[in-house]
Amino acid sequence: MIIGAGAVGGTIGARLALAGHDVTLVARGAQLDAIRARGLTLATPEDERNVPLPAVAGADELELTPDTALVLTVKSQDTQAALGEWAGAPVTGGGTAAERLPLLTAQNGVANERAALRRFDRVYGICLWLPATFLEPGVIAAEGHPHSGMLQLGAYPGGADECVRQIADELTKSGFVTRVRDDVMRWKYGKLLANLGNGVDALLGRDADPGLIDLLRAEGVAALAAAGIAHTSREEEAADRADNVRARPVAGRTRAGSSTWQSLARGTGSTETDYLNGEIVLLGRLHGVPTPVNAAVQRAVRRAVRERIPAGGFPPDQLLA
Repeated sequence: MIIGAGAVGGTIGARLALAGHDVTLVARGAQLDAIRARGLTLATPEDERNVPLPAVAGADELELTPDTALVLTVKSQDTQAALGEWAGAPVTGGGTAAERLPLLTAQNGVANERAALRRFDRVYGICLWLPATFLEPGVIAAEGHPHSGMLQLGAYPGGADECVRQIADELTKSGFVTRVRDDVMRWKYGKLLANLGNGVDALLGRDADPGLIDLLRAEGVAALAAAGIAHTSREEEAADRADNVRARPVAGRTRAGSSTWQSLARGTGSTETDYLNGEIVLLGRLHGVPTPVNAAVQRAVRRAVRERIPAGGFPPDQLLA
């Protein structure tokens, strides 16, 4: 069960279905209508496939079976609503999803796992390196090559068990590179640092000053250090990723931008910046570490959403003003 059939959820769901797994997508609006009418089209650097998939709008449209795994792929700002809906979903034979089923958080940010553990007995984190783009309702571009993505999986708050190993094995058979980690949150905090530039990409486009990205990361590293939180390094991540996942053009089209860029471009009305740069701002406030650049990006993205400033169209001289 993929809860959130956007770029990431659509890619994971389609790959699992193509490998023979029973997959149901949870979607809404035009995306739900398109999948129900025509299936989900997955475009990759190699080919384009149409994948017929059942899709539902919510938990009241089906009863879950005991062998179901729930994969949460909504943006972090939508996590609480999704957890509230699915925790109480009935499972065949008795009990609820929160009591009986594993929940995997295939999301950016580091707040989703803690929120999930308040409701679900078993929570597993997934650190994603999965370049993908929502092109139009019913059509997803998965730009990763030679694999669609690399997924680090582990139990939350730490460790690993047979359940997560089995899920990782099935994801591997579906075309992803997977790693089972006892310290998955260390990898997710490393990814958080890498995602701090998403807001700048969304605001200014790819011509943004690299020095600004360095400032964001430096504040992030300082805040994590003050909080005593371990994270992977750029070198460790690069060595592990190697040539497993490289973004390639799909049908002659290069990836336009980060997930935050896509949210602004599509005018979704919200972004996950409060859970990326905002996470560093929160840690800075808790531990006495100044994070003015991350706070400025957080404010600017909020303004861009509020004033409907298009992706890449924010006035550069106003970002740090």
